[in-house]
Amino acid sequence: MRVALVLAAALLLPTGGMAQEVIPQEAPRAPVPPPVLVVNQDAMFEQSAFGRAAKTRLEAASATLVSENRAIEAALEAEERSLTERRANLPPAEFRALAEAFNTKVEGIRKAQDSKSRSITRVRDEDRQQFFAAAAPVLEQILREQGAVVVLERRQVVRSLERIDITALAVRRMDEEIGTGTLSAEPPQP
Repeated sequence: MRVALVLAAALLLPTGGMAQEVIPQEAPRAPVPPPVLVVNQDAMFEQSAFGRAAKTRLEAASATLVSENRAIEAALEAEERSLTERRANLPPAEFRALAEAFNTKVEGIRKAQDSKSRSITRVRDEDRQQFFAAAAPVLEQILREQGAVVVLERRQVVRSLERIDITALAVRRMDEEIGTGTLSAEPPQP
């Protein structure tokens, strides 16, 4: 038994005359860039300086429109009450003419206010289009830097690693590139 142990120990010791098998070690690899990147476009817009400025401006325009609508509504209700109170003292033809004029006025105001609301929505859409037009070359540059081949909308991806989400990077680059930028034409002020 002693001979077997000595023999086993001798075989395990390196000797100059015995060949040793050398297993080459792989050189450390640089991380392989992901071929696919994702971005949350809504978050990219909303978190950017441009998006925050657009949101602030549109919220102010919307609040002004809501306030104006409330004032108009109160004035129209008062006018309607007055017309209703006068009804008993007016000839039917005269009241009918006043009621039709009031209805025409209400319809005109409603159309004007709807137009202002649509204008606010249009400006919001134009701001987003302008932002994403400016974002296209920025996203392309990030795509190239990352060695990727495609950028997908994050909401269209079922599952992904967090490291392929470039939303925060894209926001920083857009802030550097355009900041608050030039917003679309001002929405109508009531």
